[in-house]
Amino acid sequence: MASSSSGSVWSVRGSAELYGVSSWGDGYFGISEEGNLTISVERSGVSGRIEIVDVVDELERLGLKPPFLLRFPQLIRDRLESLYGAFEDALREFRYDGVYRFVFPLKVNQRRSVIDSLLAANLRGVFGLEVGSRSELLIAIPYQARYGLSLVCDGHKDDQYILLALKTTQLNKNTIIVASSVNEVEEITSIAKKLGIMPQIGVRIKLDSKGSGRWGSAGGDGAKFGLNTTELLDVIKTLRKKGMLSSIEMLHFHIGSQITDINHIRRAVNEAARVYAKLSLMGLEVTYLNIGGGLAVNYDGAKRTSHSSANYTVREYAKSVVQRLKTVCDEEGVSYPTILSESGRTITAHHATLIASVIGAKKKSMNREVNLGANDSQVLSKLYDCYRVMNSKNYEECYHTALRLREELSDLFKMGSLELEERSKGEELFWKILENAARLSADDDAENRERDREELNRKISDIYITNFSIFQSIPDSWAIDQIFPILPIHRLNEEPTVRCRVVDITCDSDGEIERSLKLHRLNQRPYYLAIPMIGAYQETLGNYHDLLGRVNEAHIRQKMDGSWEIEKILHGDSIKDVLKITDHESSKMVDTLRESLREREKESEVEEFIDLYKETLERQTYLEAL
Repeated sequence: MASSSSGSVWSVRGSAELYGVSSWGDGYFGISEEGNLTISVERSGVSGRIEIVDVVDELERLGLKPPFLLRFPQLIRDRLESLYGAFEDALREFRYDGVYRFVFPLKVNQRRSVIDSLLAANLRGVFGLEVGSRSELLIAIPYQARYGLSLVCDGHKDDQYILLALKTTQLNKNTIIVASSVNEVEEITSIAKKLGIMPQIGVRIKLDSKGSGRWGSAGGDGAKFGLNTTELLDVIKTLRKKGMLSSIEMLHFHIGSQITDINHIRRAVNEAARVYAKLSLMGLEVTYLNIGGGLAVNYDGAKRTSHSSANYTVREYAKSVVQRLKTVCDEEGVSYPTILSESGRTITAHHATLIASVIGAKKKSMNREVNLGANDSQVLSKLYDCYRVMNSKNYEECYHTALRLREELSDLFKMGSLELEERSKGEELFWKILENAARLSADDDAENRERDREELNRKISDIYITNFSIFQSIPDSWAIDQIFPILPIHRLNEEPTVRCRVVDITCDSDGEIERSLKLHRLNQRPYYLAIPMIGAYQETLGNYHDLLGRVNEAHIRQKMDGSWEIEKILHGDSIKDVLKITDHESSKMVDTLRESLREREKESEVEEFIDLYKETLERQTYLEAL
């Protein structure tokens, strides 16, 4: 074990607490006694644990370079079993005479390996796939044909979308088309009549109840989709007139993704249950109540109502849904519907982890001695006095004084009243003051100074340059300030002593993790960071900013004896691949280059340069070992 600077012994338990592994890891992630990050494809961990550093070493031995996306497909099945098991227990506890089934929304992750993993072992608990576009419908239809799944067709639709969905109804009898407007019902029934079939329709309702977190506005009056009460009654009248009232098989609502507060879920289910009950009393035989998505993932481990967390567990979610639905149905004297949910985030988030190498560090130089001269500016003398008298009682005042003097220093330089040497002395003193303030603040437990502490830590942090792109691999971190766990994959039995800002290799100032982290000081060996829980939404949201493409991907299978093997490797994009996206054909680029250099004197040098150019086109988009 390593000793900390304070003399106490640092252990893996210290790292687990620092990085919150036991909270967000949900039983899948852990730390070995050797200080390595581990993962198990079963929450119980009974099959043993995989040390992620061993996987990285094997990939590098095979000639692959980081960054890597490590995918553990078996974990998806375990997540589904956990969700299904939670609902099964809730059904028994509350004596709910009905069943629960899961619908996987393809928008969460359309990768074939993810869908295959969900369906490959068995279909216990799986109702089907939810699609939101014609493209997703085309993905889903072969799975429907092979496994006999149901399809839930959502999103805006044109005649081609409706026709294709109805044709699958004709062939498989299990495609529900979700209608969000009266006009949509008219279009569905019109095309169905021409085909001579009875459609299967789901009606999406707009609840007064709203979600919580970033997507709270997805519910209520401002919801993008859904029928209000008047529109719902109009739909019923329309279908009754057409003799198609029995086509309504599903009632559906959605109040947003990542719902952080369980009370919002309870209110929404209660309201939707009332609508279901009233429809039942009107004589409609609605089989399914689809409660949509929204089951949150505890990304930050805080277990509270922050945007990246949740104040409830999967079991509490299931119990709340079943209890509220049963209570309303019993009060109204109606039968219990089959419960459907589209909790795709909680099923897929944990199964994918990004591994990126730290390739360099930039450190503030605060260790140089500063000697003032007789002719130096008074601003420097004030900064020096501030630094000299700073203590645990006045550090906050000195910090704010230093911020003001730093601005004064900058103004004097802009006016030409300071030389570069004087400006350098002032900056050195400023950073020394901030370092002292951060050290003194760490021992001050006053809650009202938390913001200043975070600002101080960020200002004095080293910068760790990491070989990945936030925009490609974790775009939600940039777009909506989503918090993902970040920690080293090794050296977790050593105390991390460096306060760091993690930045990517793009030229964009937004390419940075918006919080400071405690990491280890770099040495001559490679240093790798893991960003777990990126299996939901990130891949198809990712963009090619700076033309950095998909990373090398490995699918890992854990065996019954706890050992593991690489099941599949998908190579990352080459530079040539991503250039095609922007209509740059590599062959034409080479021809243009050769033509433009034809008149140069030394043809051998030209060909040598062109060969280097062509070789680089074939390489991957991320940096190689420096």
